[in-house]
Order: sequence, then structure tokens, then C-alpha cells
Amino acid sequence: MDTGTHIVMGIALGGFALVDPVVYNDPATAQSVLIAAIVGSQIPDIDTVLKLRNNAVYIRNHRGITHSVPAVILWSILISMTLYFIFPEANLFHLWLWSFIAVALHVFVDIFNAYGTQALRPFSSKWVALGWINTFDPIIFGIHIIGILFWIFGGDPRIIFTVVYMILIGYYLYRFALRKAVIQSIKRLVPDAEKIILNPTIKFFQWRVAVIAENKFYVARVYKRNIVLLDEFNRVPLPDNSMMDIAKKDKNIQAFLSFSPVYRWEIEEEPSHIEVRFIDLRYRSKDHYPFFAIIKMDYNLNVLSSYTGWIYNKDKLRKKLELNTI
Repeated sequence: MDTGTHIVMGIALGGFALVDPVVYNDPATAQSVLIAAIVGSQIPDIDTVLKLRNNAVYIRNHRGITHSVPAVILWSILISMTLYFIFPEANLFHLWLWSFIAVALHVFVDIFNAYGTQALRPFSSKWVALGWINTFDPIIFGIHIIGILFWIFGGDPRIIFTVVYMILIGYYLYRFALRKAVIQSIKRLVPDAEKIILNPTIKFFQWRVAVIAENKFYVARVYKRNIVLLDEFNRVPLPDNSMMDIAKKDKNIQAFLSFSPVYRWEIEEEPSHIEVRFIDLRYRSKDHYPFFAIIKMDYNLNVLSSYTGWIYNKDKLRKKLELNTI
């Protein structure tokens, strides 16, 4: 989820924590738990700072180790011990417990996005991305805001956020049912579909779709059960040659290939150089595929530059390639 949603989720969890009698009856514990819930709802995304280095490092690591099983445990210990020094009268066990719940909830809700997380590390490096919920869902955000406002105006947070969570459970189940219906409709349209990747949008009933079939890639847009096929590409394996071997060793290409489950590739020969492009098919927007990786090399196969990330403008891409010159 986005930062704003994680913040309101943390505040809501801090209010809901008052259902715990120890928290409810101890002001120091209640205050420290509220802070822990807000911090814990944010701290797994500390890896966002990796974007300051470069996109390759960010793509390979964002929502990776900081969202793993050991990290959830370590973050909760770090938060609770730090706050215990500030609030020595707080109940340490309950402070740790709600810190753990806050961090675990952050990771849990992230797996419902199309981006997903490596939440199963170290047991598996597989990306868990269910694709039920958009990264920013206005309904989820709005329900939390309404609950917080009721709390501010004097409502009992134990009742308010119990109701909020019950509504959200129902909402997630409804999104699951919608996703299942969309997948069934796509399977009828593309009977040989091997994998269907849904990317929910901010519009409630609209989905971006990428389909891996036996010999084709299909890109579609779905509104309710109305499916519009937008693009169709032949499914062509990567060539086994020196050019592709060099491309696959580049850090930007490696980062892209480690993250993208469905992409096409193309080679463009210019008078002075060759460009090999890898284009993710999940994020089509206004006739454009903004997430891709590109490597530029001369005709002696010396790498000149490379880049991976989200680009919506060709001029900006050229500037990025110039900045990333080897």
C-alpha cells in the first residue's frame, strides 16, 4: 500500500489496541503502543531510501528483506525496545505484541497488491502478489479516515475500529470474488492461458491484464466483465547469443528480469549502436508501457549504458541513458 494508507492503518491499529485490557488500563502502555503502531506500519518501507542509489538496487530489494519473516520479528523488537526506554512504565510484552502486529499487518496488506512482497524470505524468494487491491485504494483509505474522525470526535476506538476491520474483511472478500470473476471471463476468452496477471487500478471495477498463453502474450483492459484486448505479441524466447548473454549480465537488466513475470523483448539497430529492450506488459497506460529495461551497446558488443525503471517520455529516457553511461 501507499505511505498515506499505511499511516492511517497505523493510527487505526493504535486505537484498536485498546481492546487489550492491559493497554486500555495503562496510559503509558497505551501511548507507547499508539506510537509503535504508527512506526511499525511504516518501518518495512525504509528500503525506499535505496532509490537514492539507483533503480536497479531499488527494484531488486524494495519489499524484499525488509518485509521478510526475520525482519518482521526484528523490527518489532527494535521498536518495542526503543519505546520502552522512553516509556519505562509501559508493559514491555504488550508493547512488543502490538509492535509485531503493526509490522506484520504492513507486510500482510502489501501482498494483496500487484507489486507484492518477498514476505516468505528466507524460505522462498518468490514474490507474493495476489493482485486484489490497488496500491492506493480510496475505499480502504476513506474507511480508515472516517474511523479516525469518529475517534477524534469522542467515539470509543474499540467499537469504531472493530467495525472498521469487519467492513474491511468484507471488502477484501468482495475484491477476491471480483478478481475470480474476471479471471474466469479471461479464461473463456483465452482458453490456452497459462498465467493471468491482474493489476487492479484506482477505478473500482477496472483492471489491467497481462496474459501468458502458449504462443502469445495478450494485454487487455477489463471493466466489470467487459474485456477489451489492447495488444497481442508473439511469445518469442530470448535468443541464445553473445548479445543477449551480455545483456543478461547487466545489473539493470538483471533487476528487471528478477522482478517482471511477463515481458517482451526487442532489438533495435541504430547507425552507431544497438539497443536491447525488455518491456513489462503489466502496466500499459495510454498506449504506452512505462516499465522496462534497456541496454545500449556498440557493434563490438561493448556496453555503453543501461537503465531500468518507469519512464513516460522518450526524451527523459535518452537523458537517463546518458547519465547511466558506463
